[in-house]
Amino acid sequence: MSPFLQVFKAWRRARRLSQLELALKANVSARHISFLETGRARPSAEMIERLGDALELPLAARNQLLGHAGFAARYPARRLDAEEMAPIRAAIEHTLERHAPYPALAVDRLWTVIRMNAPAAALFAEVGAREGSSLLELMVSERLRPYIENWPDVARHAAQRLRTESAAQGGIALLDEAAEKLGRVAATNRDPLGPVVPTIWRRGTGTLSLFATLAQFGTPEDVTLDDLKIELYFPADEETKRALHALST
Repeated sequence: MSPFLQVFKAWRRARRLSQLELALKANVSARHISFLETGRARPSAEMIERLGDALELPLAARNQLLGHAGFAARYPARRLDAEEMAPIRAAIEHTLERHAPYPALAVDRLWTVIRMNAPAAALFAEVGAREGSSLLELMVSERLRPYIENWPDVARHAAQRLRTESAAQGGIALLDEAAEKLGRVAATNRDPLGPVVPTIWRRGTGTLSLFATLAQFGTPEDVTLDDLKIELYFPADEETKRALHALST
């Protein structure tokens, strides 16, 4: 079986779609999908794009399918410091800086820190993390656990997020392995639960209770941007809000 057929079938099964279901989503015949999977039909670049939309493939996976079918990659993976990326860098810096005094950072799909604002740098410096560090490695090591008061709850939710992100990317071994390890941590029984589970950082003689939101670029045509997420942390209580504002003065 050719690499294209293997990868194409793997993605269809990962998305749990039958040939008929995929055909309906891609607006092609089920027979054509069958011919593609048996090698009786050769996909065009346009067809691969249509299938990519139907399968909701990340841009890196679309490039992979195009390459296996004999076509050039369509989506570049520019360095963030490239000239063309200047507006993107400005948007990231604007978002992170304007979020102060609350922590904010940008990470790639493997949870490597790309950018941090000053409050995030100060917070994560306590656990030895900085720009270029792997938050994934930090999560599965023993370095972070002593600093997080509600570690079992945080680990459980991190494992769920890792599984979701890995599935969306077609399965990433590094994420799956981390999810498995974090998933072994027994969650505490906190009743009643609030609307979100914050991360409660031990800091000095007190704590900082923070929850996060995730932001992504809405129309990426570049693999680097497709992989990038911005994490914005907010105070979960008034005590944390006052503490963060006090630290910024």
